[in-house]
Amino acid sequence: MSARVAVIGGGRSCEHDVSLASAASVAGALDPATYDVVRLTIDRDGSWLDGQGARLDLAGAVGVLAGCDVVLPVVHGPHGEDGTLAALCELAGRPYVGSGVGAGAVAMDKWVTKLVAEAVGIATAPGRVVTATTATGLAWTGPVVVKPVAAGSSHGVTLVRDPGALAPALAAALALDDRVLVEEVVVGREVDVAVLRRADGSLLASPALEIVVDGLFDLEAKYGGGADLRVPAALDEVDAKALEEAALATYAALGCDGVARVDFFLTAGGLVLNEVNTVPGMTEHSQVPRMFAAAGLPYAALLDELVRAALA
Repeated sequence: MSARVAVIGGGRSCEHDVSLASAASVAGALDPATYDVVRLTIDRDGSWLDGQGARLDLAGAVGVLAGCDVVLPVVHGPHGEDGTLAALCELAGRPYVGSGVGAGAVAMDKWVTKLVAEAVGIATAPGRVVTATTATGLAWTGPVVVKPVAAGSSHGVTLVRDPGALAPALAAALALDDRVLVEEVVVGREVDVAVLRRADGSLLASPALEIVVDGLFDLEAKYGGGADLRVPAALDEVDAKALEEAALATYAALGCDGVARVDFFLTAGGLVLNEVNTVPGMTEHSQVPRMFAAAGLPYAALLDELVRAALA
């Protein structure tokens, strides 16, 4: 008998379109011989749509979830990745793929993630949090990266190289979040490692993926084809081991589940944590599926591991 899987995409955040692509890809790749896929979409206004595009109220959406064996949320960013959908599944009594409420909320908050990482001995870029009130008094100390504390897909992220560009960068980030992270620029290779909790409970770290880009890996570079994604990354044994151990330690410290992508800078002084994504892009050509494919775990098998782990 097939397991009924509710795949949720969309969402109210600026990552709505990216999430729709992830959800469509996931729903299409789940083995129809094993899974009966039920598609749900959260529209930009927060309303729910069923697989035929008919609107549902929240009670109706919960009713659909209650009729499924497991939920696979693929909603990136706020109101999804931040533990919101995990909480809804908990209240509905449905098992779900991915991190729980606490891990999703903490990992979505880049400032809190930095504090957790530092507490377990993993370096992060020096930085501070500002608000609309405190941003006006921020003094120029050199090149910085300005980013919303809780947003994804590089929305609102700016590399600021001169004092005149600081105020517009802060305004752009504050348009997406009421807290903004201002970090010193880290010079190093951008290298990511994904961690998967398999159906048997074991953890699997993917081969590292290196992002090679001219400048900042911003929104345009991420989706405009301006980045060269190399997997497996060309690393020596020491660096590869350090990245794997740091990714596993970060995943454990945050209390993650399912799959998470842990992003680092590899500098002359060692590795520096950038951020953690508990609902990373999940089209077949996204970073995480490509990383596990390089380890011999193809896309459909990766999704199968995630669903079976949730059901277990």
